Amino acid sequence: MTANNPLLQAFDLPPYSAIRPEHVEPAVDSILADNRAAIAALLARQSGTPSWEGLVLALDELHARLGQAWSPVSHLNAVCNSAELRAAYEACLPKLSTYWTELGQNRELFHAYQALAQSPDAARFEVAQATILDHALRDFRLSGIDLPQAEQQRYGEIQMKLSELTSKFSNQLLDATQAWTKQVTDESALAGLTDSAKAQMAQAAKAKGLDGWLISLEFPSYYAVLTYADHRALREEVYSAYCTRASDQGPNAGQDDNGPLMEQILDLRQELAQLLGFAHFAELSLATKMAESTDQVLHFLRDLARRSKPYAAQDLEELRAFAAERGCADLQSWDVGYYSEKLREQRYSISQEILRPYFPIDRVLSGLFAIVEKLYGIQIAELKDFDSWHPDVRLFAIKENGELLGRFFFDLYARANKRGGAWMDGARDKRRTADGELVSPVANLVCNFTPAVSGKPALLTHDEVTTLFHEFGHGLHHLLTRIEHAGASGINGVAWDAVELPSQFMENWCWEPEGLALISGHFESGEPLPQDLLDKMLAAKNFQSGLMMVRQLEFSLFDFELHASHGDGRSVLQVLEGVRDEVAVLRPPAYNRFANSFAHIFAGGYAAGYYSYKWAEVLSADAFSKFEEEGVFNPQTGHAFREAILARGGSQEPMQLFVDFRGREPRIDALLRHLGLSQEAA
Repeated sequence: MTANNPLLQAFDLPPYSAIRPEHVEPAVDSILADNRAAIAALLARQSGTPSWEGLVLALDELHARLGQAWSPVSHLNAVCNSAELRAAYEACLPKLSTYWTELGQNRELFHAYQALAQSPDAARFEVAQATILDHALRDFRLSGIDLPQAEQQRYGEIQMKLSELTSKFSNQLLDATQAWTKQVTDESALAGLTDSAKAQMAQAAKAKGLDGWLISLEFPSYYAVLTYADHRALREEVYSAYCTRASDQGPNAGQDDNGPLMEQILDLRQELAQLLGFAHFAELSLATKMAESTDQVLHFLRDLARRSKPYAAQDLEELRAFAAERGCADLQSWDVGYYSEKLREQRYSISQEILRPYFPIDRVLSGLFAIVEKLYGIQIAELKDFDSWHPDVRLFAIKENGELLGRFFFDLYARANKRGGAWMDGARDKRRTADGELVSPVANLVCNFTPAVSGKPALLTHDEVTTLFHEFGHGLHHLLTRIEHAGASGINGVAWDAVELPSQFMENWCWEPEGLALISGHFESGEPLPQDLLDKMLAAKNFQSGLMMVRQLEFSLFDFELHASHGDGRSVLQVLEGVRDEVAVLRPPAYNRFANSFAHIFAGGYAAGYYSYKWAEVLSADAFSKFEEEGVFNPQTGHAFREAILARGGSQEPMQLFVDFRGREPRIDALLRHLGLSQEAA
């Protein structure tokens, strides 16, 4: 089996088309067995003080091999999910969880790291090496190294169960999203929808052998109905199906219900935190983050809410008055997107749909690459011959003066059996091997945009362009690293509440006239975005920014409060309602089960960390204000940002990196000004 298993062969880029579900478990079993034997041998060889090469680098080699096999499997599970692959993936989760727990509780290994950190060699280590050792010792403690054996065993059981439950949450959400569709055979029912949305729905129906149009809960379809459908009953029907996915409510009530999973996940996280000596999971979460205390996070979020809520209330009042003039006297959640779009069009004569023809995918990509080439002095070129998991996937290389820095895959369009949302995964880390070879990094960049239809190229909304820039910012953080130690290269070792800084930072160029000139051009004529449209778009930039801000603060406070107060007798829904009492200006219907699809915190890495988006937005807005002062394409400023933030990965504390770039600690003023939520902006 080994000889024919592509996951056990050496490869540069993964042989995606050759990977089968039956390869997964044998490969993982084989590598874990090899690694366990190698670690035992490595520890047996340690006589006296261990060396960096003999300990850290040796472990990096072992884990690079495991990552090389597991990364493509995990990625395929997200972008090409099937029953067989899912079963193979899930069969490996407890094995991997057990392995990592064993490693974190290996006392010999812990003592070896301690000895290395206290050795004479440590004084000569680079700052990245010192940080990696600090983080490793911290992580041993967070893995229960100091616990009695029975409690260590319980820690391992909890981690294994959590990996199983969070994966199940993600699977049930994907299944619930795909379980509901609505076939429409009378085109008049789709009144108000754009031609591109209807073409996409017609294509979806045809793919299933159906007549007419097929509405699904994949985001482009859901968004089109909620934003443009004139028929209020259709908007409500689709809204109801979407916001009750994987819950005890809605058209598929009780099917794939994530409610019980959430309670189990929260119970286990609370138990884990208390095992390790923390009051609750929010406190444990902050042990590896930039924020210093739960009080600091809650004060930060509530301060933003206090500043933003009056603007949100004003936004809602204007929207209600506008909707009432058009016969909707009782504005509901399924009306907000529709009337907001109509109000935006009336006030600014602009809409996402008017802009779409000016953002064909290839123009956006060439402009995006031109922007980062100007800022960072790099070159990006498309590569043609590579193995892929889908025909739409594209591969690009980043070079500097002819030298390969890294490569990235783009998988940009929504389709069946693909997880929703947008994300960046590090597929391979930059590192220098024991033999001195430099391994270049690889990233996967995934979005869920509306694909090309009716012979036209894929045309993006400006919101989608912003999402693309966001994910590409993460990609640059991973790919432009200069750190050659795996534990701190790229996004590795970066505090979670600072990891959104490079991504949110990149979004700024979507709003700069100089940036827009590069990323826009009509898909037929090539003409640039007309000045009047540009002016209207910029005028509308902060449309309803108060409502947007309190929505994000609702998510952030809910997540943090949920993990800081679990066990106080309140249900998930009661915590959410309490947060809404505090910050929301518009209440959704009682059947809304937003939490059941909140994958960021129940199946992603954002548990007690969703606040990171707002925290890092303060950093990114303040960082960008330096470009506003010195020129948005100032190459010196771009070089400074690259060297201080992007190049240094997790090698130092994020506050130190920020101060090195900005010359001071971050201030909130720039964010409030950018969003129009300050007197200065008004």
